[in-house]
Amino acid sequence: MKVLFVCTANKLRSPTAEDVFKDYPGVKAVSAGTDAEAPRPLTKELVASADLIFAMEPHHRDRIRKKYKQRPADARIITLHIPDEYERGDPALVALLKEKVEPRLVGSSTIP
Repeated sequence: MKVLFVCTANKLRSPTAEDVFKDYPGVKAVSAGTDAEAPRPLTKELVASADLIFAMEPHHRDRIRKKYKQRPADARIITLHIPDEYERGDPALVALLKEKVEPRLVGSSTIP
């Protein structure tokens, strides 16, 4: 399963999520940013290839839904409600990501 994590700049939250879940069994984790200047900008190819997308904030989800026609079903775009107040690798961010993402990955292949 390919999982895409999205934030604005792709420097703090989404790369941390990619790091946390890159070795998760059965998951290929990738991150991207909605900002065109992000180290890995969000593209239609990334969105189209994702089985599940985790948006850090509602505005990231809204942008994906409005801009990318080829995307997973809306039920597979999950807003985590994680504000931009953490540094990359922050233990509090890692714990929050695990708390919010792990339950969604367990049995996620059965989500319609």
